Amino acid sequence: MVTQHLSSALPAPAVSAAYPMANPGYGKRSTPGQQGRTRDDFALLPTRERYVAGFVDHLPEGAAMSIKELAKQLPLYGQQAIGTALNALSVAGHLRRVRCPVDTGEETRWAFRTFWSRTARDNEWWNTYLATETASQTAVPAPDTAPPPPWVPDEEPPPAQPEDPSPAGQAPEPTAVPHQRTPPQAPDAESTQPTGLSPAYLALARLGRDDHRLALSADDCTTLEPLAAQWLDRGVTVDYLTNTLKAGLPTQVDSPVGLLRRRLIDKLPPRLPATPSTPADAPAPARRILVECTDCGRPGQPEALPHGLCRPCHQTHTTPGDTTPDPTEIAAVKAHMANLRDLLKPV
Repeated sequence: MVTQHLSSALPAPAVSAAYPMANPGYGKRSTPGQQGRTRDDFALLPTRERYVAGFVDHLPEGAAMSIKELAKQLPLYGQQAIGTALNALSVAGHLRRVRCPVDTGEETRWAFRTFWSRTARDNEWWNTYLATETASQTAVPAPDTAPPPPWVPDEEPPPAQPEDPSPAGQAPEPTAVPHQRTPPQAPDAESTQPTGLSPAYLALARLGRDDHRLALSADDCTTLEPLAAQWLDRGVTVDYLTNTLKAGLPTQVDSPVGLLRRRLIDKLPPRLPATPSTPADAPAPARRILVECTDCGRPGQPEALPHGLCRPCHQTHTTPGDTTPDPTEIAAVKAHMANLRDLLKPV
């Protein structure tokens, strides 16, 4: 006679084929080195946590792991119960929520992932694995495998060929299509810059365009050029130089060259020490993965969030509350009871 083994845990529902997937680079990520599936997986967990763990374990890679999406697929429990179960699975060593930096050209965005392990891992294992994951992402950037948007054509359509004017029955002769070149445009008179002139000379020459009171001749620009070059040699920009020379001008300037010579000498900026330049071959600092608190979402380094929980949430979930009554509360209760007994005494 065959005895059927009944488990106290509820069987996890089958994963729907239409289960929502996260955007490329987000969602569930399985860790390596896990043991094969057995009927005793998650046997030490409570019923609800075992139920949720069995469902998450069968989700495909990249599946959405938000509490809202999991609650839609698990109607036995609401979002609050699912969140509590995920906290317990994090403490048990089955998952970690992380933020991974992803470069997108000029800015860096964050990809939110949930690393899952069927085999329970301790904090040391998770810290080592996440450090290795960080090193691999820094050394080899992950390729962008996201499909192109539907409005982007796969290939540029060939240009339409004109109708062949050749007589019927004769093959058209191949016609060489010359390479189309953009005709050269005339340079803008405002953007044309004389060659062989220094930035200091050009900055002085443009002062008269900005303010007619500072109009200089070519000889004046040549005379003042060495003084203006000293400013640029000390690390200031051309805009800083011209703005300083134009600031606070009197209503009438009788000698622009004399005024500018006095300002170039009196307001010469100090020489700053050269800052050590970073070698070109110096490795860029590695950006580490940030672990999110499974309960409140607070980010931090892996070693700062044991069991995937920040310190306040960790104390809430792992430390039982103090049930010792306060002495002042005991005295207040005794006084209240004594007052009630006095009121009940016969007069």
